[in-house]
Amino acid sequence: MIAEPLNLTVSLRGTREVRENCQLFRLTGLLDAFSEPTFSKVLSAKIEEGPKHIILDLSQIDFVDSSGLGALVQLAKKAKEANGTLQIVTNARVTQTVKLVRLENFLSLQTTVEAALENIKPS
Repeated sequence: MIAEPLNLTVSLRGTREVRENCQLFRLTGLLDAFSEPTFSKVLSAKIEEGPKHIILDLSQIDFVDSSGLGALVQLAKKAKEANGTLQIVTNARVTQTVKLVRLENFLSLQTTVEAALENIKPS
């Protein structure tokens, strides 16, 4: 499986792997007001391309602000509208930020990519 680089921003980098029934995005850097517009645009387009089940690996993300959280909520809604799912693999910083605004259940936080993969129902 080849990971293709995503064209995001200087402060947010990532790769995308398309698997049989899901897309896995591995991101590093900052998900903030600066990177959010590009992040939202690129990932929304990828959801439309399919597959509809999305795993966001944010375990290497350094910072998420309110703009980033808003983008994650919109992405979850978009995946659901497309009959897919969004699962987020987190680290302690991301988890703390998400829990602060009580979105941990809505955003389906996972501790590992493997755990997220196990939650995806076969197509």
